[in-house]
Amino acid sequence: MKDKIIMSTLPKTWIFDLDGTLLKHNGYKLDGKDSILPGVKEYLDSIPQDDRLIILTSRTEEYRDSTICFLEDEGIRYDEILFNMPFGERIVVNDRKPSGLETAVAFNIDRDRFELPDIERER
Repeated sequence: MKDKIIMSTLPKTWIFDLDGTLLKHNGYKLDGKDSILPGVKEYLDSIPQDDRLIILTSRTEEYRDSTICFLEDEGIRYDEILFNMPFGERIVVNDRKPSGLETAVAFNIDRDRFELPDIERER
């Protein structure tokens, strides 16, 4: 995905899936340890500090401590992480601002390939 998306200068809320999006899918089970997908850390580090990062995962509570330790040890930035999420679709519903600003954006990416469009903020 090589597109460039232009968004407002307002602070944003980013919602990321964990396995297959930020980390190798089920690496903690298949390999006995997690691994970060190429480009993830750099992309997350490029997100402005005013933005919030939320991670969703279907991992159970049994993996909470080891997952959080791994993310912290690797310097992966996030504000919240929610475990026990359902395996199905993630649906974001938000209102359109009176100015016409669309306040919900979604990207579906291929599993274990972290490729997002470049995000540019309006000037």
